[in-house]
Amino acid sequence: MMKLNSFGQWVLMGRRWLNPFPRACMFSSAVKQWEGGVSMVQGASRGIGLEFVRQLLEKSDKGHVLATCRNPKGATGLLELKNKFADRLDIHQLDLTIDRTIEEAAKSVKDKYGRLNLLINASGILSIPNVLQPETTLNKLQRDSLLLTYEVNAVGPILVVKHMWPLLKVGGGAGTDRDHAIVANISARVGSIGDNGLGGWHSYRASKAGLNQLTKTVSVEFARKKDPIVCILLHPGTVDTDLSRPFQSNVPEGKLFTKEFSVQKLLSIIMNAKRSDNGKFFAWDGQEIQW
Repeated sequence: MMKLNSFGQWVLMGRRWLNPFPRACMFSSAVKQWEGGVSMVQGASRGIGLEFVRQLLEKSDKGHVLATCRNPKGATGLLELKNKFADRLDIHQLDLTIDRTIEEAAKSVKDKYGRLNLLINASGILSIPNVLQPETTLNKLQRDSLLLTYEVNAVGPILVVKHMWPLLKVGGGAGTDRDHAIVANISARVGSIGDNGLGGWHSYRASKAGLNQLTKTVSVEFARKKDPIVCILLHPGTVDTDLSRPFQSNVPEGKLFTKEFSVQKLLSIIMNAKRSDNGKFFAWDGQEIQW
């Protein structure tokens, strides 16, 4: 006996039927409704995250985008895009340090779209005035700074992946030119242990290394379970954003990128990601980065 589960999948004797897509995707009208795919950008109020939302909306007249941030009412850039793309952009509140908001965001995606084809985790912290500063020496390490950086840069993003996982499995590549969904976690080259020849930046390096390991581990699980999901990690380069602005004086000439340039390069990697790229770590120019 077959029946539909809560995500619209056919199940038989407690086992998933061969069709990996939701029941809605079996009907041309439903496929057309979400043509172009359903994308989510976590950490979208400013910087790289906001630019991801902008380019996803402007580069095609198809596809829907869900943008999340801690304070949607104060996200002026997102609100401007909402006025321009009212039918294709949804904005939700999500705080990486509060599990309830992650769960509620997942429920909102499920209730409206029933699936997800692309998840970009773009948020991250490097410094917070009077709270957190990158450590140039071991003597400056503090427990609170280490834990806060790890919570936001590693724990939060992987919990978002956890709660969006059922929606990504259902979505796969339906409505897009791909045969799989994509998880793209924004990391940083300083998270590479093999590339660390300068030291310093202890909390930030460790948190990004943690994100790399968590994402790699998740990618192995998804592949083992044959889920239609590809997980990749991306280094955007040094981008002219609020995150990097206090530290730009030491950036070599020609190595400080605009948000537009970096996101354009990263989106090209994302949209062309193949099954064989699952679990890999790429720089903005498409080159693999050592772990």
